[in-house]
Amino acid sequence: MAWRELGKKKIYMNFTRALTASAFRHVTGSSFASPFAAQSIYASVKCVTDFINQSQGVAGFGSETKECGIRCFHASSPIWARSDEPLGVKTPKRVKYVKRDGRNYPPVKAPYARPNVSANNSNPDKTIEIFEGMTLVELAKRTGKSVSSLQDILTNVGEKVESEFELLSMDVAELAAMEAGINVKRLHSADGTEILPRSAVVTVMGHVDHGKTSLLDALRQTSVAAREAGGITQHLGAFVVVMPSGASITFLDTPGHAAFSAMRARGAAVTDIVVLVVAADDGVMPQTLEAMSHAKAANVPIVVAINKCDKPGANPEKVKLQLASEGLLLEEMGGDVQVVEVSATEKIGLDNLEEALLLQADMMDLKARIDGPAQAYVVEARLDKGRGPLVTTIVKAGTLVCGQHVVVGSQWGRIRAIKDMAGKLTQRATPAMPVEIEGLRGLPMAGDDVIVVHSEERARMLSSGRQKKYEENRLRDKMIQDKPTTSDDSMEVPVRVEMPVIVKADVQGTVQAVTDALKTLNSAQVLVNVVHVGVGPLSQSDVDLAQACGACIVGFNVKSPPTALSQAATRASIKIILHRVIYHLLEDIGNLIIEKAPGTSETQVAGQAEVLNIFEIKGSKSKGPDVKIAGCRVIDGFVTRSATMRLLRSGEVVFEGHCTSLKREKQDVDTVKKGSECGLVISNWYDFQVGDVIQCLEQVVRKPKFIKSESGAVRIEC
Repeated sequence: MAWRELGKKKIYMNFTRALTASAFRHVTGSSFASPFAAQSIYASVKCVTDFINQSQGVAGFGSETKECGIRCFHASSPIWARSDEPLGVKTPKRVKYVKRDGRNYPPVKAPYARPNVSANNSNPDKTIEIFEGMTLVELAKRTGKSVSSLQDILTNVGEKVESEFELLSMDVAELAAMEAGINVKRLHSADGTEILPRSAVVTVMGHVDHGKTSLLDALRQTSVAAREAGGITQHLGAFVVVMPSGASITFLDTPGHAAFSAMRARGAAVTDIVVLVVAADDGVMPQTLEAMSHAKAANVPIVVAINKCDKPGANPEKVKLQLASEGLLLEEMGGDVQVVEVSATEKIGLDNLEEALLLQADMMDLKARIDGPAQAYVVEARLDKGRGPLVTTIVKAGTLVCGQHVVVGSQWGRIRAIKDMAGKLTQRATPAMPVEIEGLRGLPMAGDDVIVVHSEERARMLSSGRQKKYEENRLRDKMIQDKPTTSDDSMEVPVRVEMPVIVKADVQGTVQAVTDALKTLNSAQVLVNVVHVGVGPLSQSDVDLAQACGACIVGFNVKSPPTALSQAATRASIKIILHRVIYHLLEDIGNLIIEKAPGTSETQVAGQAEVLNIFEIKGSKSKGPDVKIAGCRVIDGFVTRSATMRLLRSGEVVFEGHCTSLKREKQDVDTVKKGSECGLVISNWYDFQVGDVIQCLEQVVRKPKFIKSESGAVRIEC
């Protein structure tokens, strides 16, 4: 109470001042005088002052006035040096705390932030080359990964590598690269203990209906062309022909239609020589140029066979000039491309063609490794009801033996049987020999490589890794295709209708060809979405899938479905399109696309009328305002009352408005045709003049057009 009274009278301030001065004298007079002593004193005094202001009932505190009763707080010089604050001790700021209630709030959902992709992540577009006997260090350099990370990957897949300089097989290297997210390309060595000459692989290419299959029939004394649907080749065929001289040549027959471009590219990739067939009466056509480009891209020599030279309109010299103008250097013009004039129907010039092919093969000195695991190439793949997946392959090197475990693309299996192209069972297949193998667990893609592995476990692991990589690439491509394109909001976006399609065909190559051809029919109004593809006849699962997504089923070269399946599709309103000729299939799909297309709304002139006279009807309060009627004669087309009228004066548009009244001989009519006279009234227009032309406008919906070129290529033009 005493200190509170002193505080009211401002007396304790003098006491504080005296205490400060006394303490300062005590410190400066001692041996511990230092620059920071004054700060300690000031802090001590301030603490005392705060204590005085806050204390209650401490009456005896002021009686002790001795200097020894003063406490001095000291600090080291480094502490004072670190402090940038002014002299004295600052009281911390009071923070206002909010008391939380006992309720539990849900966590705040923060917006998704894409994580930063580091440079060490996998690059899906990166492809490296691997070979037999490469070390782990070499693999690490090519993949960009560390040796330790690759060792961990190999340990996880069950492969133990003792040293980083240990030689790896191509299978192990591919497993490690796939787990690292990198694509691989196998480099096979041609070295072996037994290298022998092999037969030439010849691919016959050219435009559709230029006589490719007929030429091969003449060479092997068969009639395959007569058995083809529509008289055109729609598959990639492989067979061995024993020439009259005794030499054997492996031939690949490719389709000439524009839809089978991928088949021609596969044929050029596996072949040694390309026979370019050109009709003497037709000349160089689009697919002829495409075949030339495929051969040049594969760096394969070309032998030109000018067919149909027996026809009256044949002109081989014109064909030679056309080929020379396209950059093909013929022997007659100082080049190295041989030209042979033949006739498949009359069997003229076949000996010369055989001689040219054997000469070209001798110059190339074709040899291959016979021993060791085989390397083969998938020409075609199909699904047989009783035998399962069947794969037609051409062996490039090594020997393919029955009973081996193979990996074909993303599929694997154990070879159960090997058949040659004549249908005879064989135990092994040597280089340049086309065979059909069975025993795979699934159907591979045409163009895949056949790889022989030493165990079933290794085959399973490679197949699983490839399937995973294939699915990742497919999803990434799907995301890129579905990525919306940024467009200006002011621009009108056309309405696009999606048409889902299910494709079934007899072989894998035909499935790819039909799918690619359907994708070329995409337009700005209709998107052809291939939701499922398969090899084999139609099944109930295809109908169920079509019913779920509202798709139509396209079957090419497949058997007609059973009656129960057709009735189920009819009840579900599912359209099934079956064809054996690619022309007819694309035409039907094109017509279906045109039906589903919403079309483009356009304004066109339906008719014209010339103003001959003007009539005016005075209005009144009961009848309404004055009305001007244009007496006209329809000079072209027709005029309808529900249409919009456009008034032309001296060729310029003066006004557009709706027709409110149309009469002929005092009778209201809906339409007035050419040559008839009528009277019409246009809303909100009264200034008619004799000689004006009134156009009748109508809105029409213009559908897209199905366009087919001479080469067989089709497209939808909006």
